[in-house]
Amino acid sequence: MSGGVGGVRPGGRTARTRDAVRRATLAELAERGFDGLTVEAVAARSGVHKTTVYRRWRNAAGLAADALDLAAEESWPLPDTGTVRGDLRAITALVLAGFDDPERGPTARALVAAAVHDPTTGAALHQFLLGRLGQAEAVVERAIGRGELPVGTDPGEVVRTAVGALYYRLFITREPVDAGQATRAADAAVVAARAGVFVRDGD
Repeated sequence: MSGGVGGVRPGGRTARTRDAVRRATLAELAERGFDGLTVEAVAARSGVHKTTVYRRWRNAAGLAADALDLAAEESWPLPDTGTVRGDLRAITALVLAGFDDPERGPTARALVAAAVHDPTTGAALHQFLLGRLGQAEAVVERAIGRGELPVGTDPGEVVRTAVGALYYRLFITREPVDAGQATRAADAAVVAARAGVFVRDGD
């Protein structure tokens, strides 16, 4: 996943500078959204000279994309409850908690909104989500190994079905989402998977 956004992460930057700029970017996104994100504001908040920020990140899209790139490198606490139902419920609860969190939620929503309109941010978000999906597939692979789900089940499709309903409500219909809906989304994915809906063709 690292380096998935071409031209966004030029060499030579120190870890301290990059971390300071990333923290400032996330704070600005939380307060002002992507439309209000500027190089000048990030430079002032981070204490990094504006010329350096322009040279290394170029613009708001570069700042947002690099923040996502760094987030993709961080570990994601995957559940291991012993059942696929429990694991998927934990994953949907984790996704919902991320968007509902008073500190992280506004930033996460701003990045998703920006990805719809900006190709650079969109590419970075795509890579970020693919990385998270790849990690989450492990809970389905474990379930197949335990005999909970049919052999040949596509792990990615199971996870997409579980979390996709949340994203649809949050960003398409813009309806409220609560813990009960997150649980039902996970359960629906489990029922479908057990019925063989996600078994790959030819398996």
